[in-house]
Amino acid sequence: METISETVVAAHGPDDADGGESFATLLGYWARRLGDEVAVTYLDHRAGADGRAVTLSWRELDDRVGTLATRLADFAAPGERAAILARQSADYVVAFLGAIRAGLVAVPLFAPDLPGHAGRLAAVLADCAPRVVLTTAAEIDGVAGFLASAEIERPAVLAVDTPAPVAAGDRSWPRPEPNGLAYLQYTSGSTRTPAGVMLTHRNALTNARQACDCYGIETGTTSTVSWLPLFHDMGLILGIGAPMAAGAASVLMDPLAFLERPSRWLRALTASPGAISAAPNFAYAYSASRVTEAEKSYLELSRVVSLINGSEPVLPETIAKFHDTFAECGLRPEVHRSSYGLAEATVLVSVTEAGKAPRQVTFDRDRLAAGFALPAGPGAAQTTLVSCGFPAGQRIRIADPVTGALAGPGEVGEIQVSGPNVGVGYWGRPGASAGVFGLSPVDPDTGAGWLATGDLGVRYDGELFVTGRLKDLVIVDGRNHYPQDIEQTVETHPAVRPHSAAAFAIERADGEAAVVVLERAKGTEADVAVATAEVRRAVSAAHGLRLHDVVFLAPGQVPRTSSGKISRVLCRRSYVDGSLTARRPG
Repeated sequence: METISETVVAAHGPDDADGGESFATLLGYWARRLGDEVAVTYLDHRAGADGRAVTLSWRELDDRVGTLATRLADFAAPGERAAILARQSADYVVAFLGAIRAGLVAVPLFAPDLPGHAGRLAAVLADCAPRVVLTTAAEIDGVAGFLASAEIERPAVLAVDTPAPVAAGDRSWPRPEPNGLAYLQYTSGSTRTPAGVMLTHRNALTNARQACDCYGIETGTTSTVSWLPLFHDMGLILGIGAPMAAGAASVLMDPLAFLERPSRWLRALTASPGAISAAPNFAYAYSASRVTEAEKSYLELSRVVSLINGSEPVLPETIAKFHDTFAECGLRPEVHRSSYGLAEATVLVSVTEAGKAPRQVTFDRDRLAAGFALPAGPGAAQTTLVSCGFPAGQRIRIADPVTGALAGPGEVGEIQVSGPNVGVGYWGRPGASAGVFGLSPVDPDTGAGWLATGDLGVRYDGELFVTGRLKDLVIVDGRNHYPQDIEQTVETHPAVRPHSAAAFAIERADGEAAVVVLERAKGTEADVAVATAEVRRAVSAAHGLRLHDVVFLAPGQVPRTSSGKISRVLCRRSYVDGSLTARRPG
């Protein structure tokens, strides 16, 4: 068994941070070493319910990436942007690595037919001004049509899966500089126009290797399995970055294939001994509720190494439900790894220890809302939080978001991060970058400042507990309420569809007021007016909070992000502009 630290020495010496490396140079190393072993498998479920496996060996992937990089030299110069507008596929991997090998700044995006996100895509393209757009032959007409309708300078468009003549002879590509930009990772854009986090080769390689060490990704013995979109931070590092760092095989599938039938994800874990995968909290609850007994009979999950739960609050009941559902399939509780991260830090910041089930602590809810993490005593209102573990190779501090003063023991504050995985700013936004990246004091040894994450958390017995997001706090009559607490209370009502509620505050003349938007449970015959009154009473009793409004919507109507998570910010925006109330069910 070979660990990542051993492969680093074997591949490029012990001092890899300044070795002129990139994900593309590591691909070349593994192509020479692993040759015809499978590097990437894409499970294409569009061709049938069971999926058709499309595979590329390390050598095939390297050849295709090299061919694309050579073609790209005719269209763009090193440092210019190459945007990827394609569906999830092995071709997407070729496009991303080909752009990097050519010395371009990759911009991982999505096909223009992703429902509800055309405006975001147009805004991102206008922001990054790509010189070339990479897609596939099947999508090139749709991409060209979208670009023609967008108000941007027209880039060249290449289909990465279309053979093209390439001049014979030695190929040479720009030497990657550690501090040169590798790619732009665009944030969700739910609070503003999407911002492109500038990630260098050092940032990306550092975090990919941190992920390998933390999750146990090893050459030849493990593989990553992911349905997460490759244009999202975790999907990109888990599906491409970490496999390139460790020489591990990657198994990919489309997010829609998971949503249509979550058992497909679990079947892929079963078929991949030593599997490592990740998903948001909602996906674990969704899988537990949707996988049938007949489908469970095909699952063997005892060889899963790590199941990462991140990108939204980890709920204790979700962990319990998932493991209760799949324990009979061999799933071990200790493979569940709660994690915290964000795009500005490439992705991974902290994670729970391997070999242990994530720690859960029940805090006094009122004291937590007031900014202090204290265990709940008898009779106190309770909030149980799941630990996000320990730093994954960087430093974490908790600070007052206004004054910057360090929080005391047990005090809630803003989570701030420092380390070589933290990006260098937002593309074209020096003002916004200054308020987020490189906060004082700068470490005299590393020269690194601190990243303001905008997330609230506390260090308790050395472990990080994420309590919420600064911008999501519901503050009514001078009291803080965490929206996830309100949402959990609301979702106990049988008329409410599980994992569909969003709580947020709106501005009124007399101060902030609380609103809850939710979806009606499928098949329910409950009277909406009666259910609304009962939801109001439950929130008032549990939180001492009067709801200004409760909006029931039809299933699937609550606004979500491109990865399928409920977006409180989009809900607030749609509520304020009236588009949510226009969709109320009759």
